[in-house]
Amino acid sequence: MKKVLISATVLFLLLSTVAFAEQERGFISSTANATKEIAPDTVEISIAIVTTDNKSMQKATSQNKELSDKLYNAMKKFITTTNGDWVKTSDFSAQPIYSYTDNKRIFDKYEVSNRIIIHTKSINKAGDIIDEAIALGATNIDNLNFTLSSYEKECDALLTSATQKTKTRADILAEASGTVITGIKSINGSCNTSGVSQRITYNMLTKSSASDAESVMRGIPIESGVIKLYATVNASYFVK
Repeated sequence: MKKVLISATVLFLLLSTVAFAEQERGFISSTANATKEIAPDTVEISIAIVTTDNKSMQKATSQNKELSDKLYNAMKKFITTTNGDWVKTSDFSAQPIYSYTDNKRIFDKYEVSNRIIIHTKSINKAGDIIDEAIALGATNIDNLNFTLSSYEKECDALLTSATQKTKTRADILAEASGTVITGIKSINGSCNTSGVSQRITYNMLTKSSASDAESVMRGIPIESGVIKLYATVNASYFVK
């Protein structure tokens, strides 16, 4: 029993010594960033068909289905499924709309909305997609979201670059302070983007007429711009 107690005591002392030594070890911290601008290769466009009728929800729904089917089928020609392109319905709603006069709720109309999302790598066709949608009766085009399909790969490369920079800077600090790096104490990094979304607004229902609305949007050039990727790495290195 005494041997066991002695062994446990020795082990405790050894662990305490190691822990104390770890605490006493000096370290150097450094932070580095890496950035890159890349042209996006994918776009998502949100398009909605909104129909109304003052008397019949069924009629509003039927009109919406007819327009939505035409739009959905027309959008298929802009996608290439082998590239990962797709077109889908994102949400559908059908509801009565009321107005309020003198604190009284008054029925106004039935409204049906069907929203379609087009996801394609043919970003040069974004303007054509919008033109086609408007011509087929789209009432709302909310925004375009430009993205990069190789986001993960590009971020990994930036994180690698930023990590190498932290090591280089830590080496400089260590040499200047008369020490040398012996290992990594801690390291963490993050990657994010900006400039990936552009919001546009087209709402036929706010224009004086459908022809006016269409003339406003038709032929407007769509510029995707660039996606800015940022990577930041914070690292601490043991020195002696």
